[in-house]
Amino acid sequence: MANPWLTIIGIGEDGLAGLSEASRKALADAETVFGGERHLALAGVADRGRRWPAPFNANGVLSCRGRPTAVLASGDPFWHGVGGTLAEKLEVGEWIAHSAPSTFSLAAARLGWRLESAICLGLHAAPFERLVSHLTRGARVICLVRDGKAGGELAKWLTDHGWGQSTIWSLSALGGSRESIRQHRADSYAAESGDGHVAVALEARGSQGIAHSAGLADDLFVHDGQITKRPMRALALSALAPRPGERLWDIGAGSGSISVEWALSGGTAVAVEAREDRAANIRSNASAFGLTHRITVMAGTAPDILSGLDTPDAVFIGGGLNTTLFDAVWSRLETGTRLVVHAVTLETEALLADLHQRHGGELMRVEIAHAAPLGRYRSWESARSVVQWSAVR
Repeated sequence: MANPWLTIIGIGEDGLAGLSEASRKALADAETVFGGERHLALAGVADRGRRWPAPFNANGVLSCRGRPTAVLASGDPFWHGVGGTLAEKLEVGEWIAHSAPSTFSLAAARLGWRLESAICLGLHAAPFERLVSHLTRGARVICLVRDGKAGGELAKWLTDHGWGQSTIWSLSALGGSRESIRQHRADSYAAESGDGHVAVALEARGSQGIAHSAGLADDLFVHDGQITKRPMRALALSALAPRPGERLWDIGAGSGSISVEWALSGGTAVAVEAREDRAANIRSNASAFGLTHRITVMAGTAPDILSGLDTPDAVFIGGGLNTTLFDAVWSRLETGTRLVVHAVTLETEALLADLHQRHGGELMRVEIAHAAPLGRYRSWESARSVVQWSAVR
């Protein structure tokens, strides 16, 4: 970075006083300074300042390429800030960064929390449902929110979802002369409309939260009966072996329960469903679990709808497999891709037996029975058996 034209500067509520000498020099030398209205005011660069466009994009900064330019961001620009977005669009050597303590660091320091044990989320432009997978009893979460009104909306959301007993803290202007920290209980919190706090910390108390294991309860999902039931879903996910950052094709997704649990493990999923009403259920489930950013729902029929999609790391076919579909999918898979197929009809079972003989893998038949009333007694009530074939390309 011998001669970078762009300097990305983290600034706190103490303004210029909290900046390093290198940051102040970069600001003084910059022809143009980008930032939010608050950042520009803190740095006192109104004459050369340009506010970020809404919605945010980096085109304005890139148009200044080659000329001394500075970007102001809150705290650490590479933690829920613009730093990562800009760096992805630049070459090594074009930029240098000077970070300040993040809002997360300041909040943890004020509350005496171990930052490595706290969950840190940016919710200023994301739905509160992103909290769903993180909320367990005693969990400590620090959230960046849009403003004080959003803090009140978050408290109401927590209350509506069974977490009203949680203790929450509103943290305003951390590190500056106007710093304010207030403690509330979620179900009795009322934000002031003018409250400009940028963070809400919470210690979760209330319901148990969702389990962090494969095979969530069926009643957590919106469905019309077309759902991979909990025991079979656990077996399917075990064979699919989800890992963070991996991509799944969920073909014949039904309710999207496989996609949801895959995405909860940190991956992304493309859920393909022929019926629009079921595709709507998948969207609803993705939203309820805070996973709309990880699950893409496509209403249509495979294999035609698969053209143009990025290749997956794993594929699940929950029903409706035939030779045409298999050949189309198998031909798209790269070496090492996992494929899991479920069958409940004799015709599809016969196809899986043939595929197992040709391609190997594991073929198993699963029969499950549940205890159910029989007059004054109980008896076993068998569910429809399922054949599962799993293989690696």
